[in-house]
Amino acid sequence: MTKKEKSCEEELIDKVRVYNPDVDAELVLKACLYAKDMHEGQTRASGEPYYTHPIEVAMLLADMKMDTDTILTAILHDTVEDTDATLDDLEKMFSKQVAVLVNGVSKLTQIESQTVEGKQAENFRKLVLAMSEDVRVLLVKLADRLHNMRTLHYFDKRPDKQKRIALETLEIYAPLAERIGLHKIKEELEDISFGFINHEARETITKRLSFLRKEGTAIVNNIISELEKLLKDAGVTAEITGREKTRYSIWKKMQRKNVAFEQLSDIMAFRVVVDTIDQCYLVLGTIHGAYSTVPGRFKDYISTPKPNGYRSIHTTVIGPESQRIEIQIRTREMHEEADLGVAAHWAYKDGKKSASSKDIKSYRWLRELLDIIDQESKPEEFLENTKLELFEDRVFVFTTKGDLIELPNGASPIDFAYGIHSEVGDKCVGAKINGRIAPLNTKLKNGDQVEIITAKNQTPSPTWERFVVTGKARSRIRRFVRIQQRNEYMTLGKAMLQKIFHNEGYRFTDKAVAGVGAQFRCDSAEDIYVGIGSGNIVARDVFKAVFPGHMTETAKKPLDEEERLNETNDKGDTNKKRQQTSPLAIKGLIPGMAVHYARCCHPLPGDRIVGIVTTGKGVTVHTIDCDTLENFADTPERWIDISWDDGPNSPESHVGRIQVTISNTPGALGTLSTVIGKNGGNITNLKITSRSLEFWDMMIDIYVHDTKHLHNVIAALRATPEITSVDRARGR
Repeated sequence: MTKKEKSCEEELIDKVRVYNPDVDAELVLKACLYAKDMHEGQTRASGEPYYTHPIEVAMLLADMKMDTDTILTAILHDTVEDTDATLDDLEKMFSKQVAVLVNGVSKLTQIESQTVEGKQAENFRKLVLAMSEDVRVLLVKLADRLHNMRTLHYFDKRPDKQKRIALETLEIYAPLAERIGLHKIKEELEDISFGFINHEARETITKRLSFLRKEGTAIVNNIISELEKLLKDAGVTAEITGREKTRYSIWKKMQRKNVAFEQLSDIMAFRVVVDTIDQCYLVLGTIHGAYSTVPGRFKDYISTPKPNGYRSIHTTVIGPESQRIEIQIRTREMHEEADLGVAAHWAYKDGKKSASSKDIKSYRWLRELLDIIDQESKPEEFLENTKLELFEDRVFVFTTKGDLIELPNGASPIDFAYGIHSEVGDKCVGAKINGRIAPLNTKLKNGDQVEIITAKNQTPSPTWERFVVTGKARSRIRRFVRIQQRNEYMTLGKAMLQKIFHNEGYRFTDKAVAGVGAQFRCDSAEDIYVGIGSGNIVARDVFKAVFPGHMTETAKKPLDEEERLNETNDKGDTNKKRQQTSPLAIKGLIPGMAVHYARCCHPLPGDRIVGIVTTGKGVTVHTIDCDTLENFADTPERWIDISWDDGPNSPESHVGRIQVTISNTPGALGTLSTVIGKNGGNITNLKITSRSLEFWDMMIDIYVHDTKHLHNVIAALRATPEITSVDRARGR
């Protein structure tokens, strides 16, 4: 063992011993020697022995004052993945806990996906599952990523690969570090990544900051001196420091505000550290009493801590030297927690561990990531939605009981509902914001108090996905739509195929359909039904595949009258025989999924209708006299005979469209809407198509029950003096 190698191990042990005098030095040394032996002959891209990497990772965790198990995990974290070591070996030589942590950090199985995005998504999915059991897995992973980023310039000289790794770090690992309070690691990850992603911009900001440093040293010192004198006169002893904002945070602000570097007025942030919480508020009052505050730039994270445990007061004032300055006020304990974040749960103080890990699972954001895993079937969708969860600015709102809910900026009441519980989101029908009914797509603001109104029979609406911003809400809605849509396509497709079989006089069985699945690249009869219902498979093609010689007598197996009655009795449907020649009813299907109502003719119950199978969308319903049907004259296989369902599952309202000419007189528009409302209609859209001094022409969409209801509304409008003419509209 060379002196240099030994000093590296001793340096690690000495660093741990500073905050944990009772550390088992022999066990740490044993792990170092084992890792060195296992990684023998392996080198990093820099040419250094691979063994130096796990030691450096352990050093980073020792800087966080982490417990011995975490230090051992850092030393051993690549042994199972890159050497012949096994988890059983680690458990026998060290402990079961260390083996579990190493298992969480290691890549557990070979990723099957061949795409870069798929690998990234699946790796992150596994990381979330591992850290849900013990967040120390994430601490080791972040330290591992930080050291890899510090040496990324050695790894693979291809800029595109370096940029991809940097982008992954910026989008996933830096936000994760922020969410668990590791601000120093988060800022370094951002800064290094920024250099690979946009090197030119980073260098430009670096040069400008260097210039400001030379020019502005006196100003910074003057600001600190004036603040110290101000607080001393108020009887407060405080430690005041000036801190330059990071290059990446400056760049983000330039992009967000669309301003040049010279237009930024708060490049520096000043930190005031005191002994007690009372002194924090005394400092705040003193500073606000002496200087003008900048509206909208005050945040009290002491009374309302961030979900990651961060506590501090932030305010911006026009301070000394007439400079706009940002000031953070906190106690020494808060300052230490801000550096360590979630690691403070294992940090040693005065040689004793601060806390256990039992309360770490209370992190709401981590539970929500696990919920997203449950909802998403594709790793790529999971990664997309977790990026939304981690990377957005936050807004803080309250429940009616006063509980704080943290959401991404731009969140809606639907996001809030899912933030409370998945079932609350699924059943949401309305919301009250600060005591007043508000639309479900309303953007929530900081401090809003939200009450969710639910209904037992409510289900998620596919339209919600247009305005929700949280990954949990989006994944839950997508999952419902995916399952519901598949079920509807399957129901519709099976009914269409059954109708063809019965009309041709053949017995219908799932087994017969499943037997031709390979011809349509389907694994089951259900997949074939889904393909038919979605318009991707033609029902008659399936029939021909089942009975390729259906025109010959030997292949045909007609049902006799007794068999038809038996089949009818088995199904418990006494009207089965009659229905064999009746149109296919639209029932149990949600508009917008398997069934779409054509906007060219706006069909309503009471109209004679026909269905057109649309590839990938299901069935589009048209009125029998719709002009658009001429476009499908050459494709009779796409036509299906359908009728309205009068059962309890049929929609209560449909959109009917009318064309109105109204006199241009005061109050005429109000009269029109009043008449429609009094007759049970509800205007959903109104478009003025032409206007003159005397008359306005407009198209109006109205929620009605059926054609009879629409005709009643039209009749009432025709009896209104202000209405010159009104007719049911055709076309868009």
